[in-house]
Amino acid sequence: MKKTLLFAGLCCLCSITFAQKKAKSSTTPATSSATLDRPKLVVGLVVDQMRWDYLYRYYDRYVQGGFKRMINEGFSAENTYIPYTPTYTAVGHTSIYTGSVPAITGIIGNNWFDPQTKKAVYCTDDSTVTGVGSNNAAGKMSPKNLLSSTITDELRLATNFQGKVIGLSLKDRGSILPAGHTPTGAYWYDGETGDWITSTWYMKQLPVWLQDYNKKKMANKYYDMNWNTLYPIASYTQSTADNKDYEGVTRGEQTPTFPHALTAYTGKNYDMIRSTPYGNTITLDLAKVAIEAENLGKDNITDFLAVSCSSTDYVGHQYGPNSIEAEDTYLRLDKDIASFFDYLDKTVGKGNYLVFLSADHGAAHVPGFMQENKMHAGLVDNKAIITGLNTYLESRFKIKKPAMMSMNNQIIFDHSNKDMPNIDFTALKNATIDYLRTYDGIANAVDLARIAESTLPAVQKEMITNGYNARLSGDVYFILQPNYFDGGKTGTTHGAWNPYDSHIPCVFMGWKVKHGKTNKTHHMTDIAPTIAAMLHIQMPSGNVGEPITELTHQ
Repeated sequence: MKKTLLFAGLCCLCSITFAQKKAKSSTTPATSSATLDRPKLVVGLVVDQMRWDYLYRYYDRYVQGGFKRMINEGFSAENTYIPYTPTYTAVGHTSIYTGSVPAITGIIGNNWFDPQTKKAVYCTDDSTVTGVGSNNAAGKMSPKNLLSSTITDELRLATNFQGKVIGLSLKDRGSILPAGHTPTGAYWYDGETGDWITSTWYMKQLPVWLQDYNKKKMANKYYDMNWNTLYPIASYTQSTADNKDYEGVTRGEQTPTFPHALTAYTGKNYDMIRSTPYGNTITLDLAKVAIEAENLGKDNITDFLAVSCSSTDYVGHQYGPNSIEAEDTYLRLDKDIASFFDYLDKTVGKGNYLVFLSADHGAAHVPGFMQENKMHAGLVDNKAIITGLNTYLESRFKIKKPAMMSMNNQIIFDHSNKDMPNIDFTALKNATIDYLRTYDGIANAVDLARIAESTLPAVQKEMITNGYNARLSGDVYFILQPNYFDGGKTGTTHGAWNPYDSHIPCVFMGWKVKHGKTNKTHHMTDIAPTIAAMLHIQMPSGNVGEPITELTHQ
C-alpha cells in the first residue's frame, strides 16, 4: 500500500513538473538567432516577344553563361502558356507578376476603350502625376489602372517595406506593371531625351546615381558603333536571306540589310536605340548600376529587381522572327545576360540570388515568309472589318454606324448611338457574328457576354473568358485563322491564342533551384505563386495560378 502511494506521488510530481516546463516553453520567446531562409535578391527577367523555341533555335550559338547556363543549371517548365487572349505586352507583364488574368487585373491590353468614360486608355497613363526627369507626356505614368497587387508588392508587404523593389525597362509598361504599386523605384526610357525617367507616383526627384547615368547619354556610344552582325553573316543559317521584301526598312536606309548605319542618330534621335540590340545592352548595364547604387542583395532582407528587355520586341516587329536581325539580337542578348549573371555571381554571390526568365508573349511568323514557303497565312485590316460590318448592319437594322471600332480582336459598339435603344441588341450581336464568320481571315466569333454558351474548343473558350473584363471589354470577340493578323506587309506582331504567341519560356535558376525540367502544362500565371511559395510570402491579391510543384518540392 505504501509503495502504491509513493509511486502515485512520484507520478503526480512528474506530471506537475512536466506541465510547468511545457507552460514555460509556450510562453517564453525563442532565443534562437535563426532567420527565415530566403534569397538575398530575386531577379525577374522578361524578354519581350521571346518565343519559347528561341531557347533552342539558337542554342548551339549561345555562350555558356547566358541562356545556355539557365537551361543547363536551372529548372525549365517547358510547356508554359499564356492563359488568356489577346496576348499583348502590358497584359503579359501584368500576369507574370500578379499571377492573374485581365478579367481580374483590369489590364486588358496595351490600349483599350473604356465604355464607362467613353475614352481611349493607355495601360499606364495617369494624368494626376507628372514626370520626374522628364517634361513631356512620357513621364505621366503610374500603375493606377492595375487592380491586383503584384508579387513585388507582396514582398514589400511581407518585409514591412524593408525589402527594396526596382523596375527597369525601355518601355514604361515593362517597368511600371512588374514593379507594382509600392516599389522603391520604377524607371523607363524617354526616347525624346535619351534619359531614364520616372513619375511623381514614386518620388519627387531622380536618385543621384540615375542622374549621373543619364549624363552619359549611352545611346550615342552605341550609335557610333553602328549595327553589324556579331559573327560572319554567312554563319546565320537559322535565318532567311538578309534582303527580304517582307522585312521593314529603317528610315534613311534603302534595304533591310546589314550593316545598319546608326551614326546619323547620334545626339538627334534617342528613340532609335530601342530598335537595335543595344537597347537591351543599356537596360542590363543600368540594372548593374541599380544593384550597386541601391545595395540590392547586400543584407538578409530579400530585394527584387524586375527587368524587361524590350529591344527584342522592336526588332521582331520590324524584321520578323526569321530575320538575321532577330537572330543577331538574341545572340547579343545572350552575351549581355551572361555578363549580367557574372556580375550577380561576383556581387550578390552565386547561390544567393534567384532569377526567373520568361516572356510577355511570342510572335507570329511574317505572312510573307509563310506564303513564300507555301504555308497558310495572311493579313486582315481592322478598319476594313468595321467598314464592311457597319455597311451590313446598317442595311439590316437601319441604324447608322452601330460598330464604333475593332480593337484587341473585339468589336465595340457605340452604345451612345441614339438609335441603339430601338434595336434588339442580341440580334445585332448575332448578326455581327454571322458577318464576321464569313470574313476572309476570321475563323470564328463569339458574344463576349455569352462565352459559356459557345461551341468553341475548350482552350479558346478559357483564354477568351480569362481575357474578358466585364467593365472594360467590348461586345463581340473574333478569332483569326492561324498566322493571320492585323498589320502591314512587313515585320510581325502578336496577340493571338495560338502557340506561336502563347508558348513562352519559363526557367528558374539560382537559390534553391536544382537542375531539371517538366513537360507538364503550366501557365504564365504560375510564376508569381511559385515565387511566393519559395519566399514564404502571400500570393498577389488577384492570383489564379498555382505553384510549380516540380520546382518547389525538389
